[in-house]
Amino acid sequence: MIQVDNLTKLYGEHVAVDKASFTVNKGEILGFLGPNGAGKSTVMNIITGYISATEGSVTVAGYDILDNPQEAKQSIGYLPEFPPLYGDMTVMEYLGFVSDIKKIAKKEKKQNIQSVLELVRIADVKDRLVKNLSKGYRQRVGLAQAILGGPDILILDEPTVGLDPKQIIEMRSLIKSLGKEHTVILSSHILPEVSAVCDRVIIIDKGKIVASDTPDRLSKRIGDSSRLSLRVAGAERQVVKLLSDIPGIKEVGSQGSLEADTVDIIVEAEKDIDIRRPVFNGLSKAGYAILSMTSMDPTLEDIFLYVTTEEEEVS
Repeated sequence: MIQVDNLTKLYGEHVAVDKASFTVNKGEILGFLGPNGAGKSTVMNIITGYISATEGSVTVAGYDILDNPQEAKQSIGYLPEFPPLYGDMTVMEYLGFVSDIKKIAKKEKKQNIQSVLELVRIADVKDRLVKNLSKGYRQRVGLAQAILGGPDILILDEPTVGLDPKQIIEMRSLIKSLGKEHTVILSSHILPEVSAVCDRVIIIDKGKIVASDTPDRLSKRIGDSSRLSLRVAGAERQVVKLLSDIPGIKEVGSQGSLEADTVDIIVEAEKDIDIRRPVFNGLSKAGYAILSMTSMDPTLEDIFLYVTTEEEEVS
């Protein structure tokens, strides 16, 4: 649906985006992740045709965003970080105004607006002035204007900024449901947000794409070992010795006891070795109860820190 090739944006001598290339596939929820100032919003603005690139090209639904801007933009619904709302309009007036800008046919306009109101759950405030809405509802209205007209692609730039925890959960759930019918690019610097809703992650740092893959594959790429966190009912010394003798385990570390007559253990094995079954069998055979066992694969936070730190070391 979207092809970005060798995208570069300069502001004087400052390089905001540096030769970025990536593809967004149909039906995919892509997380565009990076720290503040990394170039995320600049890339989003270029893809939507809001600003032009210094070099490179962007193709949307087969149309070049510069050569055929109208055709390309018809496929895009855009929610910028600060939604373009008019406070003195009611929600209905605003969505009607956006419908006219998008040239939605009059016979389809009313039904289209009603469907969007229900989808983003703002029908109960449709007659209120936008300026009197809470931050959460204003963000929903911004999302509604992006969805109007049924674009194939939704580009959401920091959609949960300023929302409270309950509103964030609701917005994430809504984005996930939108991914069933739309291709979605979600730009964010909030790691749990990307991890919760996205099929694939692109990490940008200082204008450069430093990683692109699924979270699971990125975890495997950066990890040089597999780790388990255990809580075992038993004496520390005996449990540590037993685990140390299990083939495939290269390190066993005690974390002390947080519960009476138990010990918390971190077990580390060679990369790509699944040690859960040998650990379970070994402890069970010796009569030690496993009260908890959790895999400790690298989180998106670990991945982010790894690739951005690596980039700093290279530069």
